[in-house]
Amino acid sequence: MTSHRIGTREEWLAASAELLRSEKEITRTSDELARQRRELPWLPVEKEYTLQTADGSRTLAELFDGRSQLVVYHFMFGPEYDAGCLVCSSTADSFNGVLPHLEARDVTMVCVSLAPIEKLLAYRERMGWSFNWASSSESDFNFDYGVSAGEEMTHGPDAPLIQAAELGFLKLLNEQPRIAFENASMSGTDPKGYLSQGHGFSTFAREGNTIYRCYSSYARGTEFLMGYYAILDRAPKGRDEDDGVMRLRRHDEYDHE
Repeated sequence: MTSHRIGTREEWLAASAELLRSEKEITRTSDELARQRRELPWLPVEKEYTLQTADGSRTLAELFDGRSQLVVYHFMFGPEYDAGCLVCSSTADSFNGVLPHLEARDVTMVCVSLAPIEKLLAYRERMGWSFNWASSSESDFNFDYGVSAGEEMTHGPDAPLIQAAELGFLKLLNEQPRIAFENASMSGTDPKGYLSQGHGFSTFAREGNTIYRCYSSYARGTEFLMGYYAILDRAPKGRDEDDGVMRLRRHDEYDHE
């Protein structure tokens, strides 16, 4: 016998109608936030960045691939990692298939990480992904955009973002140490090495020869890319994460539990 509350058909319909009103309100709020994002002032990108790709060195402008908009997922994969962050990996599973739909709307999407390109490409092949992946190992890109930390964590104008990520990880380390150490070990590194990288999402526009930074989001601000969470949030048991057990794995690891 289930321990969940049981209702009549009439009670279910009434509760569903009330929930729908709340869901519609969230949709309207989301539409308004999208408008506000589009109205953010654009910041000219004044520094020249050269990144390494499967096709050799490419400037940030060349990553647009002839389109006027570029979106970048800052994927946690540090130089000392043996494998990409498992959370970022699950996120990449969700967006890898949408690339043709973005490109048809004048948007190029790429991933950027600090690890050397050889590591990134080998991992991409293992995961079966098709998106373009660029290494920022020979530039300041990751540091300037607040997703990689040096020893002093003072790189670039967005350094406080990675510091905030560190504080969040340290909170996780204190409150749920099993998950904290598991996240690090499953990437082949220790907690210090793991938290030296952060994940995020940045968008750029190109007009003529000028590139503009338009929007950036970090930490839970990237959750919109994790399509499986939206489905789990509507499943009867939700995300099923309240017991502190990390159930997330890379898609080729579930069968090895």
